[in-house]
Amino acid sequence: MTGSPARTLLLWCPDWPVLAAEIVDGVPATGPVAVLHANRVVACSERARAEGVRRGLRKREAQGRCPQLTVVDYDPGRDTRAFEPVVAAVEELVAGVEVVRPGACAVAARGPSRYLGGEEAAAERIIEHVAQSCLVESQVGIADGVFAAGLAARAGRVVAPGGTPEFLAGLPVEALGRSALADLLRRLGVRTLGDFAALPAGDVLARFGFDGALAHRLAAGRDHRPLAVRQPPADLTVTAEHDEPIDRVDVAAFVARALAEQLHERLAGHGLACTRLGIEAVTEHGQELHRVWRHDGLLTAAAIADRVRWQLDGWLSGSSGRSGARPARPTAGIIRLRLIPDGVIAQAGLQAGLWGETGEERERAHRALSRVQGILGPEAVVTAVLGGGRSPADQVRLVPWGDERVPARPGPAPLPGEPITSGTDRAASSGRPADHGGGVVPPWPGRLPAPAPAVVLPSPLAATVHDAAGEPVVISARLAVSAPPARLVVGAGQPTEIVGWAGPWPVDERWWAPAEARRRARFQVSLAGGAALLLAVEAGQWLVEAIYD
Repeated sequence: MTGSPARTLLLWCPDWPVLAAEIVDGVPATGPVAVLHANRVVACSERARAEGVRRGLRKREAQGRCPQLTVVDYDPGRDTRAFEPVVAAVEELVAGVEVVRPGACAVAARGPSRYLGGEEAAAERIIEHVAQSCLVESQVGIADGVFAAGLAARAGRVVAPGGTPEFLAGLPVEALGRSALADLLRRLGVRTLGDFAALPAGDVLARFGFDGALAHRLAAGRDHRPLAVRQPPADLTVTAEHDEPIDRVDVAAFVARALAEQLHERLAGHGLACTRLGIEAVTEHGQELHRVWRHDGLLTAAAIADRVRWQLDGWLSGSSGRSGARPARPTAGIIRLRLIPDGVIAQAGLQAGLWGETGEERERAHRALSRVQGILGPEAVVTAVLGGGRSPADQVRLVPWGDERVPARPGPAPLPGEPITSGTDRAASSGRPADHGGGVVPPWPGRLPAPAPAVVLPSPLAATVHDAAGEPVVISARLAVSAPPARLVVGAGQPTEIVGWAGPWPVDERWWAPAEARRRARFQVSLAGGAALLLAVEAGQWLVEAIYD
């Protein structure tokens, strides 16, 4: 992309998830409050930070640092509903507001600066208006591009035109918001955005991939996508008319999902992907509502549906401001809903393939599976989602087709070849991942290393293991193996020779709850026929849990 990024004004509300909890649920933001997602702190109040609470801490450690901490679950819908009055207040002064995320919105700085008497005057006027209208503290940053404006907003700065690269140069690489990349760059000796921007672009692409190349452009003060993009053709807009006015959030969510899929299909047919989405609604009394959503990546059908649902929830439910006054809801139910792909880019991955349109088979499968769900119910079609856990069965969660694919337990998969952590350690056997500090969730202690088993049995099979003399192999309380395993018998089958084995690896879970405590040891064995199995010993009984490919 050529040319310099456009001057951008970005309004940022610090600790917005905490403020949203106060606005919607009445949780006092002046006290020690932490918002948790997947048992990790994603936002905290100023009082909580004074007590040592930081983003990325686990719940137990955060409560250990601040015993009086109030814990609130993360809710993106709540954050969006609470942010709606703030966006409406900004729109009273400037036009073309784009929601970057709940708690941050951006506009092109050229218009407000001319109308309100300069960039600094515009920033002060917007901050004052939001404070008076919504009783919400905010900060404004102005710089070249959305990325730099967001960092300038955190410092409350107005970066001079052309001074964005210099402003970014002294910031740490963590400002990129990519923890894995930042950690790697620091280990390579690259500690600031200026150091990263000085690297040759070709070498960065070859070493760090496409995402690293985008981060390299941001570090140099060159947004990979401008704030203002061309208007798409009019035929990309999708509209839904309703005879019965929509005044319930659940009905609106159903309509949003169908309309989002229709828009995504239309964009895919033109080889395009949406980066900025306009949502328009018209009520039965003719009232018009409009909002623009911006996304850092490509908006999928599910992402479009989520944003439409959140926006409709904000309009139909209304959200209380900190003053207690509720903004005016629509005068009547919604009879027309329109989605406008306000920012589109060409996506090569959506072009036609050798055997038809890319994604055509996926769409057919989606329609077929949705039809099965309509006949037999949502639970009739499920997909597996991998998450945290120690045994292969614990790591899999089945979710209905079309639902959000969220792991049941937090924790990424370990790297290939990562050793198993001993389950004898109390921290490793607590039933939860150990906290290594920082914001990255570590691998589960006691988890099996890669590769994962190909087949996980729904119910483990009873088995017996004998040594070379024909005696049963037993495991002592101190994990001593009575003799090397030599033969395996599964159920009433024939004995099979064991040609290799590894273990035992103990797992001692929920030892603090005697009724739920579970203690077992696992083995990996290879058989004479070439098969490999995952065995477990629990209460003296051998079990076959999984089969390796």
